[in-house]
Amino acid sequence: MNKKLLTLSLGIGAILISTQYAFSQSRNCAERDAVVSRLAQAYGETRHSMGLGANNAVIEVFASDETGTWTITVTTTDGITCLVASGQAFEEMAERLIPESETDA
Repeated sequence: MNKKLLTLSLGIGAILISTQYAFSQSRNCAERDAVVSRLAQAYGETRHSMGLGANNAVIEVFASDETGTWTITVTTTDGITCLVASGQAFEEMAERLIPESETDA
């Protein structure tokens, strides 16, 4: 299970790295302050989590507790933020993944 999770994580990271330049060239990017403001005003979304990705890019998840909308963004070191994904039915979870070795017992 851990190998599968690691492989999946590396695959997602590779996709983000390979598309990072394409996102910065698209219309889905702007200065971070403008993006965060738009997410808050138009969708009621606030930051729920964040992490550091490849090339020191900041990955953030914004969501609205009221409407359930969510958005994932990537901010590059030059301060440009790009929308990576968005959707509905956001649900915050803090559950521990159980390794296969523990479930087989």
